[in-house]
Amino acid sequence: MNFNTTNSTFRQLMGNGLSYCVPPFQRDYSWGGDEWDDLWQDIVGLFGEDPEPAHYMGYLVLQSSDNRVFDIIDGQQRMTTLSLLMLAAVSHLTDLAVPDDPDDPQYQRAQQLRHNYIGYLDPVSLVARSKLTLNRHDDGFYQNYLVPLERLPQRGLNASEHLLRRAFTFFKERVKERSQDDGEAVARFVDVAVDKLFFTVITVTDELNAFKVFETLNARGVRLSATDLLKNYLFSVIARGSMHESELKTLENRWEDIVGLLGSESFPEFLRVFWNSRNRLVRRTYLFKTIRDAINDRGKAFALIRDMDRHARVYTALRSPEDSLWSVQERDNLAQLQMFSVRQPLAVLMAVYDRFAEDDRAGFGRFLRAIAVVSFRYNVICGRQSNEQEVVYNQIACGISEGRIDSIVAAIAALRPIYPGDGEFRTAFSNKTLRTSSSRNKKIARFILFRLEEHLSEKRFDFESAKYSIEHVLPENPDDGWEAFDDRQREASTYRLGNMTLLEAAPNQRIGNARFPEKCPVYGASEFSITRKLSQEYDMWTVDKVRSRQEWMARQAASIWQISFSI
Repeated sequence: MNFNTTNSTFRQLMGNGLSYCVPPFQRDYSWGGDEWDDLWQDIVGLFGEDPEPAHYMGYLVLQSSDNRVFDIIDGQQRMTTLSLLMLAAVSHLTDLAVPDDPDDPQYQRAQQLRHNYIGYLDPVSLVARSKLTLNRHDDGFYQNYLVPLERLPQRGLNASEHLLRRAFTFFKERVKERSQDDGEAVARFVDVAVDKLFFTVITVTDELNAFKVFETLNARGVRLSATDLLKNYLFSVIARGSMHESELKTLENRWEDIVGLLGSESFPEFLRVFWNSRNRLVRRTYLFKTIRDAINDRGKAFALIRDMDRHARVYTALRSPEDSLWSVQERDNLAQLQMFSVRQPLAVLMAVYDRFAEDDRAGFGRFLRAIAVVSFRYNVICGRQSNEQEVVYNQIACGISEGRIDSIVAAIAALRPIYPGDGEFRTAFSNKTLRTSSSRNKKIARFILFRLEEHLSEKRFDFESAKYSIEHVLPENPDDGWEAFDDRQREASTYRLGNMTLLEAAPNQRIGNARFPEKCPVYGASEFSITRKLSQEYDMWTVDKVRSRQEWMARQAASIWQISFSI
């Protein structure tokens, strides 16, 4: 990976003739009062009787081919705000100077600060030659009003221009309050601050290396804007040809709608799911390179954004079982996938929905149920690795997008390689333990027990209801009377599914850790068939009884969670 990492102070960043550009399609300036005040308080903390030795400003990710002009890939909000602070100091010094007197000390200080941290004004044209260039929406206001310190308009500004104006005013007021009319104090304040504000600067040579940096830093808990990086690339491809401003505005609105629906942090995961729903499987590490190589002209970039816009709604609905897009049965199956914490099927579900839902909604529902069954068998009970599963899902998605899989029956049949057979499933189920101290495991255990009950009694129950609870026949914390289990057996048996049943909450609380013979009458009076069966078939509770009951459960489960393949 071709990149360089250094620690640099703000003074070092702005020196030696270096200049910085916010890419044209990077997000607009968005910091507000809270961020401005936080930064100001951090800077003020560098002064006083017991000053902080330095203030860390975080990562700054730059892209450059010549190490002279840098695109700001991540960090534009901080760099822009610090430039506004510098301009506020220059403006206050200018206010203190005697008009039209180049020998005035305040004027000279203002010019020195401008030269060091802002750039310079061409003496003839009075055009700004700035060290910082903002994006296409913000740079006009920045260069035409802020850099030359012109009177700032208050009307006719877009939202980010209003924020730029307000930020400049905020910092000028703070600088004035701190230094009053002492120009030397202003210069000293800036001189100390620029040496104590430092960044970790990562410089890369191209977008691909920038994306790899994002992936690496995100894995270490540093949240960066990989979403913005992709936007910059796609829009730069689109901008290569002639394009009317209204078209570009429409495209930007569409992009913002997508990000607004998904959230910036969820966008990269959506992008991967979307891409894999119609293309050969790509791992996250190679996603940006793959897209960059594939989307290399304006038509493809336009098509990608249009398709993402169309599919973002379906993706968010797939992640939200309660969405109004779904029927009751579809909602139930999506809730199961969420409960199982499986995301591997999202891409194939998007492909199936896109191809079949409009003309065969019932077929989509059948496929969704099949996915829920596969997820239960493969992921929850058998605990197989997800790599093979994701490959098969991708093969089905590509088969659908390429027209090779042209029916729901064929799509379901293609799930066969990742459908654990009854023998494997019964064996895994017979040995399954779920430690119900975990909220996820507890929910899955309840789900399994209620489905077994409904299979046995043909009655439907609300498995989320607080009226019912999981009863551990061998208690989690047994009192005397459970000597049939030694310590090792107790540890091995307590959280086996065969040791669990359903019971109304009040009786469950009442029997507590009682011995098995004392629990049996309560079991016999339960409304749950699966629990009454316990009292009817067992007169004692041992390791062998737990195993026997769980093997019976496994046989029932194999007929409940089943797919009938026919093609």
